[in-house]
Amino acid sequence: DLPLAPTDVMTDTKTSLSSELAPSTLTTDAELDKRAPPSFGHAMHKLFEFDPSYVNLNHGSYGSLPMPVRVACEKLSAHIEANPDRFIRIECIHHWNEARTRVAKLIGAETDECVLVDNTSHGIATVLRNFEWNEGDIIIGTTTTYGSVSRTIRYLADTPPRPQVSTFNLNFPASHAEILENWREHVRRVTSEGGDLKQTRKVVAILDAIVSNPGARLPWKEMVAICRDAGVWSVIDAAHSIGQEVDINLSEAKPDFWVSNCHKWLFAKRGCAVLYVPRRNHHVIKSSIPTPFTYHSPEDEHYNGPQNFVKLFEWTGTRDYVPLLSINAALDFRQWLGGEHKINEYTHNLAIAGGKHLASLLGTSVMDPDGELTFNMVNVELPIPGDIKYSDEINSLLINTLLVEWNMYAAHYYHNGKWWTRCSAQVWNEISDFEVLADALKDACEKVVKFAKQ
Repeated sequence: DLPLAPTDVMTDTKTSLSSELAPSTLTTDAELDKRAPPSFGHAMHKLFEFDPSYVNLNHGSYGSLPMPVRVACEKLSAHIEANPDRFIRIECIHHWNEARTRVAKLIGAETDECVLVDNTSHGIATVLRNFEWNEGDIIIGTTTTYGSVSRTIRYLADTPPRPQVSTFNLNFPASHAEILENWREHVRRVTSEGGDLKQTRKVVAILDAIVSNPGARLPWKEMVAICRDAGVWSVIDAAHSIGQEVDINLSEAKPDFWVSNCHKWLFAKRGCAVLYVPRRNHHVIKSSIPTPFTYHSPEDEHYNGPQNFVKLFEWTGTRDYVPLLSINAALDFRQWLGGEHKINEYTHNLAIAGGKHLASLLGTSVMDPDGELTFNMVNVELPIPGDIKYSDEINSLLINTLLVEWNMYAAHYYHNGKWWTRCSAQVWNEISDFEVLADALKDACEKVVKFAKQ
């Protein structure tokens, strides 16, 4: 059931029933600002409602919802259900615009260059499916591109006119200098080949800001500059960036497209992400996913150009808007904790110290001894011989040992001939959590080695 007046709902910020009728999602708890937050570390557990025996060093996968943000979401849900028509037809746009405005400020963008989507994979797919692909076009991915994004690239290459896929090899450990040198050469080679087609074809590069596995920070801003100089479109998968990478400043970095999850490191309710498209590229995005009723077709009787970029995303069908609007409560919560720099100073320092301590306890090493690749996710080698390759059975054995037997978790993966764990350091963690992880990983790794010998 569409709104009665679709051009007014979710678009008209000057509606006669003003935003004053919409209770603010900003105040997560009436008493929040009246008391000091707990100290970083285990005292923070009271704000996250974890199972008391659970040790969470895997925030990076799914995020963790703070109790004050959950309460704000429940209050907003109750308000919506009290009068769904009024909220959807009149009030929602004010919360939507507030969330876009605040998140845009955080990432150094204009409000109308930012829209909200369900997750980063959704945003990346939206961008890639809006390109008008032609024979000879090239999509550049990497060997560490996130699974669903990599499969999206493959799907597009399987679909006429079948753009070509070029894969940039990333093996860690590697320095930023090495990555940039190799990236510059890869882009040069891709753009110089192709004969007559290279004058008309498009080349689109999908790059991570922070790789998922390994949890490694890339010099993405410099990589974007290399793309720009070579006439290559840059699409940045920044799933782990917002809330973990400070001072992003997209207006200065100038990627062509950039998407980041807000339900991971920013503490919004899952799923929620921000899609950034600078004004110069609004013309590329002709439809959201799914296509909204506000889409403008060139075949429309009174067609006068593509739909406004922001309006494409305001109403894509009936949905629960609470996760997207929880950005407001999440940002309030983070301000109450002390702000982006204070939060990330603690989590980054803990990631560095915790990674070194874990490596010492396991008798292995960190992937990134000098910290160049590390924000708040640290990668530590596991004591599993490299000739034991990944299998579903080994993966299940590690998951069950850590989660079922030890009630704790940090991500594990096989990369560049070795087994690794990726530990996400958060405001509720302390160095002792890495000691618990060490005991759990020793047990899990011993079981893997024993299983492999059978």
